[in-house]
Amino acid sequence: MSARLNLFGNQLAGKFVQQLSAAGQVISDSTLPAATQELVKIRASQINGCGFCTDMHTKEATHAGETATRLHLVAAWREATVFTDAERAALELAEEGTRIADAAGGVPDEVWANAAKHYDEEQLAALVALIAIINAFNRANVIVQQPAGSYQPGQFG
Repeated sequence: MSARLNLFGNQLAGKFVQQLSAAGQVISDSTLPAATQELVKIRASQINGCGFCTDMHTKEATHAGETATRLHLVAAWREATVFTDAERAALELAEEGTRIADAAGGVPDEVWANAAKHYDEEQLAALVALIAIINAFNRANVIVQQPAGSYQPGQFG
């Protein structure tokens, strides 16, 4: 299986990916906990059916010390007892922000208020940006049918 378009070999696509990656570094350098960042990326990627990003971020999370139990339960986080209230708020915001077209009014006020109870303004900004960026990566990878399974932790720096 190969991708329809080489996102890394095509000049324009490569510039786009570099810019998204640079924006992602701003979030990585924020005070939003790294574990929360990976959980959000995994959940959005699952919703969007992005095998490449799901593969990448579960492997990165494992490499960073995340437990298999928590990773296996990301898709069912509402029923899982292994996530903190803050992580649950971030996962809910990620779901609502990813499924924006499913809600007539966008992200409900209650979801935002719940996230705001656990995260300061910088962390909320990081969450919003992270949800936007991972959704952009997911969409690009799904459109080109980027194959999943061969990612190695740290592969992109």
